[in-house]
Amino acid sequence: MLYSYFIPNEFVRSVFHITPKLLEEKGIKGIITDLDNTLVEWDRPDATPQLIEWFASMKAAGIQVTIVSNNKEMRVQSFADPLGIPYIYKAKKPLGKAFQQALKKMSVKKEEVVVIGDQLLTDVFGGNRQKLHTILVIPVAKSDGFITKFNRLVERRIFRYLDKKGQVTWEEEA
Repeated sequence: MLYSYFIPNEFVRSVFHITPKLLEEKGIKGIITDLDNTLVEWDRPDATPQLIEWFASMKAAGIQVTIVSNNKEMRVQSFADPLGIPYIYKAKKPLGKAFQQALKKMSVKKEEVVVIGDQLLTDVFGGNRQKLHTILVIPVAKSDGFITKFNRLVERRIFRYLDKKGQVTWEEEA
């Protein structure tokens, strides 16, 4: 069923609920993460101190992170380079090429990776089509760019459908 492609394996409130310990327990060695509204607000140029700490904890645990974003090179590069994090820009998610490139960059198997994102139509749909473990987070910002606004309208319809089927459950705030 088509809707199954839009169901993430997990729902969490933010990336900060995803810890190295939880990932290690699942045998995860790599993270493919979206940038805008997943890690920081779409209009915030740099990582927050809490996010820098999150990246450091992943690195210390030997978990690689690759940013995969549909945004332009300048946006993604200016965010990722100061952190020393590999990235793929203009990813054209939900198409599979960028996900495959990220797996290759990290030299990890599909079973050893999670995809983290804030959008069903790009991150979850794309990750699920590649048979990757997907984690949906609540968007960091309340506002979106033009294309994302359209995606959110479609997502609301999908969420209503999934909710009626009893398939939407968010992790409770710790």
